[in-house]
Amino acid sequence: MEWNYYDTFITVSKDCPVERGMIPPEKKNGRSKPSIEYDLVFNHPYTYTQEDLLFETYVQHKGIPEEELLSRGSDIRAEFFKKPMACLRASMLPKKYGWGLHFDSEGKVALVARESAEYDSFLNGDVEDLKVLAAMRNSKAK
Repeated sequence: MEWNYYDTFITVSKDCPVERGMIPPEKKNGRSKPSIEYDLVFNHPYTYTQEDLLFETYVQHKGIPEEELLSRGSDIRAEFFKKPMACLRASMLPKKYGWGLHFDSEGKVALVARESAEYDSFLNGDVEDLKVLAAMRNSKAK
C-alpha cells in the first residue's frame, strides 16, 4: 500500500503553540521521534517520501542495527507498515514545533518554517496545483 503525498503542503496546526519553526528537543533517555524526523528532513530536504521518513524514524528510534536491516530490511519494513499509523499531518513538527511540510511532485518532503516567506507563498496559493492541508490539531476543537 502506498500512501505518500504529492504536490502537497501541510500547514502548521491551528493550535500550534509556537510562532516560529523550532528544533524539537531530545529526551533525557534517547532521541525523540520529532527530533529524528526533524534531523532527517532538515539535513536531507526532498530526499524522503512520507513512507520512507516514517520507516527511517522508526528504525532510528528503535535502534535497529544496520546488519539486521541488511539481512531483514524488507521484512522489517513490511511488518512496520502492517500496523495502522498516523500520517505526517499528525507529526509533532507541524503540530507543536512550527514546521510546515512541503511534498514535491515526487512525494519527497522538506521542512518550511512557519515564519518564512516560502511558507506564506505555499499557504496563499502562489504555487500552482499545490494541495494545502492543515496538520491535525493538538486538542479537539471547542
